[in-house]
Amino acid sequence: MGLIYTIANQKGGVGKTTSTINLGAFLADYGMNVLLVDIDPQSNATSSVGIDKQTVKGGTYQALLEEGNIRDYILRNPKLKLSILPASPDLAGAEVELVNEVGRETLLKSKLLPLADDYDYILIDCPPSLGLLTLNGLVAAVDGILIPVQCEYLAMEGLGDLITTIDRVRRVISPDLSVRGVILTMFDTRTNLANDVVVEVKKHFGEKVFNSIVPRSIRLAEAPSYGVPISIYSPGSIGAKAYRELARELLLGDGRQLPAV
Repeated sequence: MGLIYTIANQKGGVGKTTSTINLGAFLADYGMNVLLVDIDPQSNATSSVGIDKQTVKGGTYQALLEEGNIRDYILRNPKLKLSILPASPDLAGAEVELVNEVGRETLLKSKLLPLADDYDYILIDCPPSLGLLTLNGLVAAVDGILIPVQCEYLAMEGLGDLITTIDRVRRVISPDLSVRGVILTMFDTRTNLANDVVVEVKKHFGEKVFNSIVPRSIRLAEAPSYGVPISIYSPGSIGAKAYRELARELLLGDGRQLPAV
């Protein structure tokens, strides 16, 4: 059975979508069958793999709020070796429509669980907010939450709000919900503050913090505009090396076998 992880942080600009796309891409490079699930109305994960959100006929909105087979909405990109359940502009209205749905917090989980046997990894990219879509993403995180944390002071402040929400979801809806790991992103070697943030995050989360730290990288910022992950756009860059190592670290921690070189 595949593992379902949600990549979440209610603060924007911390590398959430970047981590989802590039971690997924390198997991695929390691031979894993990967499904990305975009539940952000901004559709950044969708566009980052070369899909124009305006052309999406069916995706997470339809999967959540309409009848039908969720598999019909999944798109496959053989070049990237990735599958994605895309987001479309329709998703912007989902927060309001979900309010009246029975079992509204568990809809995404109920839709994704039947897919777990089809994939090695399902990675859910959440909006930068704590609304019903993100709540669905947290509840669907059967195997844990991956939290990207930007190596800056304000990112630390927002982290407390997310942990409070996770604790609340654990108490009320999903008692097994856990943090699988913390991904340190946008690390700037030139600043003392970045190192201070690393120390503080490790003090709080201990061994849950991944050893692989993602640096600030122009290449990582450029890749989405070309509709490809960093593994294709600039495979030799420092950003690519960081996400490749992160994927390796996750695989080993999950007890997966790495392919023979």
